[in-house]
Parts: sequence; structure tokens; C-alpha cells
Amino acid sequence: MMKAVLFDLDNTLYPAERDLFSLIDVRINRYMEEIVAIAPGEVDGLRRRYWQDYGATLQGLIRHHGVNPEDYLDYVHAVDVASRLSVDLELQAMLRQLATPRYVFTNGSRCHVDRVVAALGLEGLFDGVFDIRIANYQPKPNPDPYQQVLKQLALAGDQCVMVEDQPQNLETAKNFGMKTVLVGAAATDGRSYSYVDARLARPAELGPLLQDWSAVVC
Repeated sequence: MMKAVLFDLDNTLYPAERDLFSLIDVRINRYMEEIVAIAPGEVDGLRRRYWQDYGATLQGLIRHHGVNPEDYLDYVHAVDVASRLSVDLELQAMLRQLATPRYVFTNGSRCHVDRVVAALGLEGLFDGVFDIRIANYQPKPNPDPYQQVLKQLALAGDQCVMVEDQPQNLETAKNFGMKTVLVGAAATDGRSYSYVDARLARPAELGPLLQDWSAVVC
């Protein structure tokens, strides 16, 4: 029986079409240029390199530029979340009916989680939050944050379901034995991912799927 559902945050709990990340994207570039003093022409290339090497821009800035991660997180997440997101009554209803404990597991910060959850009308509907701090700022899909989440929950991977918009993050989840659910655009792009157990257009559709999986287990 599944004992935890781990939801990614950005572009998972809300559709990517809301384009919230574009606001964060601007802040990341500005931070690199104005705070870290990286030449504007080098920013895009460095971001691509750091994503490829470490899974997130932040890790590259920590390792190569001595950036204070808390300063970075405060700066890049200082965006007007409410300008892009609104209450999702369907997702709200699904979470309220979900018997399995649910958690947010994100590469973002706790303050960003709180703003997004509030804008979506989901306050009080999650049992906990695991943010980028869970494994010393190591992001998904690195295995360390997954290990720490399972340790804190005192659960095995096969007792968890992970809901994500990024296939590579689900690949690591599957390596830990989790059930994996791909949502959003990647769920309908026609590509085959052997480590994805189910695909949904929206996370609000998760309820019946979990019921089916529970029935099979029982």
C-alpha cells in the first residue's frame, strides 16, 4: 500500500502554460549579472553548463562563484506568484479526498512553495514540504535528496508515488522503487520512458489512479 505521494511543485501542481517560471528565470539572470557580476553574454552558457553538470544553476554558482544559497533563493523567488496562478478547485478537491499522506518535493525554496500553495488555494492540504535544502542544496535528479526524503519519512521507495513534470526526475525516483506519474506536456509528447508508470494531463486526475494501484496491491 502506498504511504506517501510526493508532488513536484513548479509546472506540476499548476500548468506550465501559466509561465510562472519565466518570472523566476528573469530573476536568475539578473542575480548572475548584478549580484555575481557575470558578464551578460556569459550567463546563458553558464546556466546551460551548470544544469548539465549539477542539475541546477544554484549548484554551479555555489561551487564556482561562492554564492550564498540562501541569498540566491530569496532573490530569485521574489516574484509575483499571484499574477500567474489562481485557485484550483479541482486539485483542491482531489487532495482533500486523498487518503494517502502527500508532500511537496521541489528544487525550489520553502517560501516559494508557500506562495504557490497559497495562490492555488491548497493551504493545509500537504503533510510536509521537502525543498532544495533537504540535501545541502543538491537538486533532483541527484539521488541525495530522494534518499533524505525517504529517510525523513521512514519509508521505502516502493511505498511512495512521485508526481513530476520532468522525466529525468522520475527516472531517479524509479531507481528508488517508487511508482512514477508524469504530468503536463511531457506526458503527451509521444516519447517513451520505461521508468514512467502512468501519464496524466493534470495532477487533479491522480485520485482514481491511486485507487487502482491500491486495489492491485490489496
